[in-house]
Amino acid sequence: MTSAQRRWGRTAAAPRPLALSWWLLLVAALVFLIIVVGGITRLTESGLSIVEWKPVRGIIPPLNAEQWQSEFAAYQAIPQYIELNAHMTLEGFKQIYFWEYVHRLLARAIGLVLALVVAVFWWQGTIPQGYGRRIIIILLLGGLQGAIGWWMVTSGLQYRTEVSHIRLAIHLMAALLIFAVILWTVFDLRALARDPAARPARLTGVGAMALTVLSVQIMYGAFTAGLRAGYAFSSWPKMGADWFPANTPMLDPAWLNLFDNPIVVQFIHRWVAFVAAAALGVLAMRAAKRGGRAAARAVAALLLVQILLGIATLLSGVRIDIAVAHQAVAALLLAASVASAHALGRYRVF
Repeated sequence: MTSAQRRWGRTAAAPRPLALSWWLLLVAALVFLIIVVGGITRLTESGLSIVEWKPVRGIIPPLNAEQWQSEFAAYQAIPQYIELNAHMTLEGFKQIYFWEYVHRLLARAIGLVLALVVAVFWWQGTIPQGYGRRIIIILLLGGLQGAIGWWMVTSGLQYRTEVSHIRLAIHLMAALLIFAVILWTVFDLRALARDPAARPARLTGVGAMALTVLSVQIMYGAFTAGLRAGYAFSSWPKMGADWFPANTPMLDPAWLNLFDNPIVVQFIHRWVAFVAAAALGVLAMRAAKRGGRAAARAVAALLLVQILLGIATLLSGVRIDIAVAHQAVAALLLAASVASAHALGRYRVF
């Protein structure tokens, strides 16, 4: 019984792992949605359209002409407008404002839903033993992600015409970390619902290896988007006439090329994909042998789709709908990989 329940004379209820897992799955779905909307926001250059962080007042969008002019005037003061969008009309501004507004609104919705779920299950005393701390960590990660999002936006308000690609990658990876932790918790809770004696799964060596390589590949996808590196070469499998373009300008010191050189970043993103495919293939085969056949099949199918979407993104000249689908499938592939790693972790196979 919690202290609040003792204070009000309430009787502690039995844990409800299955009900909690459904609510967390809803939160995971919202996180997936915000990852997709975040991709649209980046590709439509909408991320800097709202130049203030108003966690509460920002829920209400501009409602009249005066408010819209005020928002537009704030955007007109930053380098992106001055150097790239000086031709933009108020109607054009409203279009980019829409996606950033939806992105921030979804972030608030995720925080609100998660906070309400935690509060209700805590009040009822129905959070299974050992899971309260993990759910609080998820809640704290959500708050941190909001701060990371604003930290990312500030990088493009004074001296740059876009946000830092490094901060963009950190923002995306933080969102995917929250997504993965929620899903792992959902799988643990469902195992507990089936068997009250079930213990949380552990991340095995194979699972950690596969998820790490996949994370590196997704991170380079964020670098590619942030640097607009996808526009550098729209051919496959070669980059123009070469496997690696001759006379590529290189940065000094050399290690900066791994993160700041668009051509090098695109090259790494192209070929780490196949390293990730091999790692995920090993994970899927191990998981299939350990009762995770559905997750393993999902990994295999999504992996094929993701590689084809990556190639299509390049060949199309980074068409927005294809590029957004590429980011969405990356998140789904991560979900299937987490499910496969969880299947292995139940048996602790190394």
